[in-house]
Amino acid sequence: MPADRPSTVAVAVHTPVHSALGDVLTYASPQTLAPGTLVRVPLGRREVLGVVWQADAALPEGMGLRPITAVLDGIAPLDVHWLRLVAFAARYYQRSLGEVALSALPPQLRDLRPEQLARRLRRPAGHQSSSPDNSNLIALSPEQESARAEISSKPGPFLLFGSTGSGKTEVYLRCVQEVLDADPAAQALVMVPEINLTPQLEARFTERFGAASVVSLHSGMTNPQRLKSWLAAHGGTARIVLGTRMAVFASMPMLRLIVVDEEHDPSYKQQEGARYSARDLAIWRGREQQAKVILGSATPSLESWHASRPPTAQEPQGGRYLRLHMPSRIGQAALPRLRVVNMNHQPRGTVFSAPLLAALQERVERGEQCMILLNRRGYAPVLHCADCDWKSDCPHCSAHQVFHKIDRTLRCHHCGFAQRVPRACPGCGSPDITPMGRGTEQLEEQLAGLLADVRRPDGSPVRVARIDADTTRAQGALEAQLAQVHSGDIDVLIGTQMIAKGHDFRRITLVAAVQPDGALFSSDFRAPERLFALLMQASGRAGRDADYIESQGSRGEMWLQTFHHEHPIVAALRQHDYPAFAAQQLQERSDAAMPPFAFQALVRADARSQEVAQGFLAAASQAAKNCALPGLEHVTLYPPVPLTIQRVANVERAQMLLESPSRVALQRFLAAWQPLLHSTRTQPEHKALVRWLVDVDPLSI
Repeated sequence: MPADRPSTVAVAVHTPVHSALGDVLTYASPQTLAPGTLVRVPLGRREVLGVVWQADAALPEGMGLRPITAVLDGIAPLDVHWLRLVAFAARYYQRSLGEVALSALPPQLRDLRPEQLARRLRRPAGHQSSSPDNSNLIALSPEQESARAEISSKPGPFLLFGSTGSGKTEVYLRCVQEVLDADPAAQALVMVPEINLTPQLEARFTERFGAASVVSLHSGMTNPQRLKSWLAAHGGTARIVLGTRMAVFASMPMLRLIVVDEEHDPSYKQQEGARYSARDLAIWRGREQQAKVILGSATPSLESWHASRPPTAQEPQGGRYLRLHMPSRIGQAALPRLRVVNMNHQPRGTVFSAPLLAALQERVERGEQCMILLNRRGYAPVLHCADCDWKSDCPHCSAHQVFHKIDRTLRCHHCGFAQRVPRACPGCGSPDITPMGRGTEQLEEQLAGLLADVRRPDGSPVRVARIDADTTRAQGALEAQLAQVHSGDIDVLIGTQMIAKGHDFRRITLVAAVQPDGALFSSDFRAPERLFALLMQASGRAGRDADYIESQGSRGEMWLQTFHHEHPIVAALRQHDYPAFAAQQLQERSDAAMPPFAFQALVRADARSQEVAQGFLAAASQAAKNCALPGLEHVTLYPPVPLTIQRVANVERAQMLLESPSRVALQRFLAAWQPLLHSTRTQPEHKALVRWLVDVDPLSI
């Protein structure tokens, strides 16, 4: 190739979602660039970040291409494993290659020019100077040692099914240690479902491996912090990355182990943009990069439980995962005892039953801590006028505005619209508008009043606190509140599901779920699974410290206030019997041909009217049938319907469900359907369509 003739490079850039520009754009390059190189390229009137996807042959005579603007040569090219991961995610979840690739990179990289990046790379790393400390390693229990040995000797993937408090984190730590000791360049990725779980985990990993080896990656970090962590992982100086779902895309060239803690948690499924499942991508990435994968949970997802089924005479090969069981708590601490309160026998309107109040008082007076779970923030879900039946509906959504008493506001938790509480009913002028239902704010207020006369062992009054999305908005607020709980400054903690997952509260001996019945009869077929997991996880916060429980002469308890005390979920909770619950649910799923025995996708349309949204989906469905797309014979297309909350921020939302017994057939159909969806979108009758999207393996329908 002549030296003066530039080559062409195919570059993945983040093009507009429905632009139909294709996965990659071609640019002229004065030099040969390796795939994975980060470059800046012109796109319309803008200059954007792109990833070189492949280097092509010499530029044909007479063809003019826009040249790349700059090469970010201070960063080594992304490796082939990362490129394959992004390509698979884009293909499987039906998104553009550039969208997935660029959203997987730190936001600050998108704005840095080469000279700015060079200055950024010259800054000292600034790592803390703490060094690893393995001097106080505790002996593993027989169950932990058995799990560690299996993970060490077999390829996996593994489902570590361990009761709450069984010591799964210590198994993770030992497995990471083995991987790092075996190869001085090896890296490990450890994922948790939510940001609030990262500080606790980071403290344990930093203590064990030293601050220089550990970085975090999650959306709560500033852009410079995320870039610093990403560069450390990409360059190999960070050997352990702790993060939320976004961390599954971290560039880790020497990745040898992936841990997905609380693998059942819905937070691993992205709900904006490319709707990927970080758990499922972790499995794919582990297989492709020859890294071991450990999924851990006390209440595994039914998909993972089914995938880890043991071999039988009818199915000698069993599932794809190896199931490891750790049923016992560390230190021989007993699992919490379930106490069920039949609310049909309580006075109408009771929030805290008399037996539960007595138990709370007894625990506080002994110096123990309690936790109250209600998965609804705010003071009340709605304000209501009894005279004219007015309700505090959001003017922009088909949902109620939630009453927040502390700042006297009505807030929509869907679009964010907020306004002051009216002095009188906007419908009839009556001053008698009252809250309906209960949220965590109201529970905090009521319980503080009910326990006002209770005294702690030192004679001081009881201290009630609340942790939810409203109390943890400020930077560092969550860490400060959790520190108060760990130090014993809080006697009764009230909160939403964010306090029920993964936290190691050593002094909590009683957990109560006061109003869980709403999820028992949901239209979503996954609702029982989610409720069981939430209640099991919540109960696992009680009685975790065997020595403390023994010194107190008590036992951990889980209180459940319900109007349906004979429901099968309650029976399974009473026995701490997840396998029985999973078997019953899987049988129902099998009979109904639902996941994991079938595969689903949703197509959603947002428009200014419900007619336009549903019309687009119906037209796209009919076009697919007219064209007899590949895979169609194995795919069922259901009629379009409105979402449960069909209007959000003045946009109407509709969805259409696709179902198939074959994952391959569904994927073939979706890939062939994409051009038809684009062309249907351009038709005049669908001009009022705001957007459409495909959600593969949806978690809520």
